[in-house]
Amino acid sequence: MSDPNTRTWVVACHAAALLGFIAPGAGHILPVLLVWLIKRGESPEVDEHGKESLNFQITMLLCNIVAGILCLLLVGFVLLGILHVLNLILVIIASMKASEGTLYRYPFTLRLLK
Repeated sequence: MSDPNTRTWVVACHAAALLGFIAPGAGHILPVLLVWLIKRGESPEVDEHGKESLNFQITMLLCNIVAGILCLLLVGFVLLGILHVLNLILVIIASMKASEGTLYRYPFTLRLLK
């Protein structure tokens, strides 16, 4: 991936998820989805990075739903905190790897989009 424009968009595929910390709810998934849908046809790298980022954010959403339910048992509050920190750290790592031209595979991710 030598095209700087492509590199910018693959970084955006991951970094767009950070908007979820500003706009909770669908804020982690929607910006990533928009970048991926708009730019996936222009580059196979953008398509691959976008699917990886979306898969991770969908997995995080499902984990957050389970943790939210577990808040009834109080343990969910701790899990929600851990999940938010984990999301932040892994998105930053993925964005840095993408800027280096490497596809980062998020750990513990359901690969729903292939």
